[in-house]
Amino acid sequence: MSAVHEVDPVLEVSGLTRIFTSQKGPFGLFGRRELRAVDDVSFSVERGRTFCLVGESGCGKTTIGRMVVRLLKPTAGAVRINGENFGALSGERLRRKRQQVQMVFQDPFACLNSRMTAAEIVEEPLLNFAIGDTETRRRRVLRLFDQVGLPQHFHSRLPHHLSGGQRQRLGIARALAAEPSLIVADEAVAALDVSIRSQILNLLKDVQKETGISYLFISHDLSVVRYLADDIAVMYLGAIVERAPAEALFNAPAHPYTRALIDSVPATHPRNRRRRSPLEGEVPSAAALPSGCRFRTRCPFATDICVRQVPPMSEVAAGHFVACHHWQVLPRLDAGPSGTGDSIAAA
Repeated sequence: MSAVHEVDPVLEVSGLTRIFTSQKGPFGLFGRRELRAVDDVSFSVERGRTFCLVGESGCGKTTIGRMVVRLLKPTAGAVRINGENFGALSGERLRRKRQQVQMVFQDPFACLNSRMTAAEIVEEPLLNFAIGDTETRRRRVLRLFDQVGLPQHFHSRLPHHLSGGQRQRLGIARALAAEPSLIVADEAVAALDVSIRSQILNLLKDVQKETGISYLFISHDLSVVRYLADDIAVMYLGAIVERAPAEALFNAPAHPYTRALIDSVPATHPRNRRRRSPLEGEVPSAAALPSGCRFRTRCPFATDICVRQVPPMSEVAAGHFVACHHWQVLPRLDAGPSGTGDSIAAA
């Protein structure tokens, strides 16, 4: 699968693969088992845009996020940040490159030091990368608090004195402190109430307008994705099955799995309700992937060729790619107004 050519990519992922190994049986008596969590994934994130990875739990999207920031080492493939191979760096060059890519985690409480005050948490990246003197760092922390909507009297508070939304704002301020080119946001609003979720999403959009930062946003929630995304990749069992600009993907989904995901989003108004066709069957194990198309065991349109051959990535339209043998003959999806994104925008 070839990556889409972008005008100015801040992140380029090519052939990214991650295989986890585990012992089979007690004491490893029956050898080792391989679990292919991510399989030959390629995409790029253009500067100033939001690229969303979406899919069910266990599809490998969080693993990709962790490999992008080098919390996990890829089994194969490469990650390039601003044109430089991130995985090939070490020492001081690696430390400096880390300044360009930061992460916002799903659980803001678990990733904040409970013994540090809010101001110390935001200042920590500035100290780590030796940015500015004491007064410069103090002013930078004040600006970041204002930017993410935290009152300045919160400076001396510990994380457990803050609400979930306030802690996530603090996590975003910490990620922004080093002025990165890219932020990887892994389910950054999944643990928040709907009203707080909309505030954090609007904050991310406002920060992007002000700074031109890029986001790799990881989520299973299509209403969140539709509100935030410029480009979307849909993942299933470790591989991308469809990739397209957000509007094209929601208006004309070409893969049966993408259609099922969109069809599963609840309508926001009774008039928009439609008959749904839920997917049947269970997701196969990543340790025993089906032959051919990995979605064929749950696909209502599967045929013999789906068993025998892995579907190639085909270009449906400009910038719209799908991995399906039958995308040209699938019945038109009568989506109508699905309501995806309406609730977020209105909140």
